[in-house]
Amino acid sequence: MPLVRRVGQAAPVGPLRRVGQAAPVGPPSQPAVAAPAESGQDGQVSRAAVVMTAEEIEELLASAKVAVLATIGPDGVPDPVPMWFVLRDGQVWMRTYAKSQKVHNLRRDPRVSVLVEDGSRYAELRGVQFTGRIDLHDDVDLICGIVADLMVKYEGLDPEHRAGVIDAYRLTAVKQVAMQLVVERTASWDHSKIVPGS
Repeated sequence: MPLVRRVGQAAPVGPLRRVGQAAPVGPPSQPAVAAPAESGQDGQVSRAAVVMTAEEIEELLASAKVAVLATIGPDGVPDPVPMWFVLRDGQVWMRTYAKSQKVHNLRRDPRVSVLVEDGSRYAELRGVQFTGRIDLHDDVDLICGIVADLMVKYEGLDPEHRAGVIDAYRLTAVKQVAMQLVVERTASWDHSKIVPGS
């Protein structure tokens, strides 16, 4: 399910709670075909020319390995950390230990920025930045499922063996939390749309 729906202003996150059915959230709907690059009067390419479609964003998220999660530290300074992540029903999920600094930051202030990008040459650069909040969940079954999904994505686990991982991870999962990204704003770019011959 693509990330295609805006989310309005959400209430601050309270204590940990079990996850319910969440509507997919993410960037606003984009045209099926990207607009051609157009230059303004100053010769610069407009931002609209490099915006990725919802399908392109989902493809990037499916293939990318690392997301940079920026929480707000105790001193008010952004605290960025690299995170493994998976897509579940069109939403970005992560997991971490409940006593980690990032979780302390999120309990105090759930607002975050998440950056996913790739490309090594200018003509290849593409990325997406989500601004929103993280909802924390302590449901053991949910955490174990996310861990199993992470092992499929990053460790090459055969999906048929997910059930075994879920059962084996329960004792560790009680010390962790699941992290659900709730997107409120999205910015994206794909330089291949503006560089001739890319």
